[in-house]
Amino acid sequence: MTQNAHDTTLVAPPRPEAYATTQLPDTRPSVGRLIGVDLARGLAVFGMYAAHVGPDPSEGGSTGFFMELAHGRASALFAFLAGFSIVLITGRRTPKTGRAGRQAVAKVVIRALVLLVLGTALTLTGTPVEVILAFYGLYFLLVLPLYRLGARPLAVIAVSGALIMPQILYVVQQALNQGGDGGGTGGIWAWPTDADGIVSLLFTGGYPALAWIPFVVAGMAVARLDLASTVVRARLAVTGVSLAVVGHGGSFLALHLVPGVASALRASGWGEGGSVMSAWWSDTAGYPTGTTPAWLLAASPHSETTLSVVANTGVAIVVLAACLAATDTLPDFRRLAAPVIAVGTMSLTAYVFHIVAIRALGMEELPGFPLHVLLGFLVAVTVFATLWSRHFARGPLEWLLGRATRIAERVR
Repeated sequence: MTQNAHDTTLVAPPRPEAYATTQLPDTRPSVGRLIGVDLARGLAVFGMYAAHVGPDPSEGGSTGFFMELAHGRASALFAFLAGFSIVLITGRRTPKTGRAGRQAVAKVVIRALVLLVLGTALTLTGTPVEVILAFYGLYFLLVLPLYRLGARPLAVIAVSGALIMPQILYVVQQALNQGGDGGGTGGIWAWPTDADGIVSLLFTGGYPALAWIPFVVAGMAVARLDLASTVVRARLAVTGVSLAVVGHGGSFLALHLVPGVASALRASGWGEGGSVMSAWWSDTAGYPTGTTPAWLLAASPHSETTLSVVANTGVAIVVLAACLAATDTLPDFRRLAAPVIAVGTMSLTAYVFHIVAIRALGMEELPGFPLHVLLGFLVAVTVFATLWSRHFARGPLEWLLGRATRIAERVR
């Protein structure tokens, strides 16, 4: 298994009824901005499929370039949209309080527990994909205490987390490595042994919460905004582009101008699959070994550095802003994008489908399959989602998840 198999994230969208309860009190149609979220989820699903069953980016050319764009950025987009989902459940412009608030919190907790169990179960099947669902469930639980905050404090927390938490993660990982045997993290902390234990979910796994929480909080902050406003969407787009430039541009300058950085990365073994100088935006050079602090200046999608978090958050914001604007102002585009939107409405089903298919087909070395294999996966999930959505409001697993969260209605 290659580490590129880490691009496996999803957002389990809330019930459609949740959308209806979060409309803004204005006269403009709200359907565009909500459908735009589903379009962004659908694009993230396609990016995830590309990262797992598409050609290897290291093959180069235009195909390799587009495959590399999907790696890491699709998972960051999913984590970002997870924050959006939490806010939709708990009250978008005005957080729910009283009994409604307690029930909303219970729904988020139930979703988180289901994802933890489902993610662990899928990992125990021996799939070559490092399943993100358990990580995802933990994200929900960790950010839930923030659900009553407004856009500004959430944005401050997201920025602070991006600046501080990757450095903390590096220190913690070094301490665990120096401890030997996982730093003494066996026993209950590593249970179940063939899946992700609490230490893996927080610090050492493919999507360590300590570095990925800023994505979720940033999504919560954006969800609090008046996304019907053209001005707000324009500012979001500018903010996203600026963050992407700062993250990737800052890494590019550091790799080229800071003395000793490139040589330290090469000495650590990074760059065996390509030039370390591509680490400002690409994973093709490999993955950080953690043996040198120089990798903290990289912005490759799976480096879990500050520059990487900043850059990928910017990309996620740009994608969401574009999807919101396109679906809200271009009816013809919305109709053409309907199949992708359908996939976005059942992203949990689409995610599990591709994990099960990869396991059933015996696909072990990911990525690296011909382009027609990727196209086959995309066509299959799109046709299924389109046909299913004509008869049902939610995907099959989304329906089951909705049934599970009905327990929250008993909360008083």
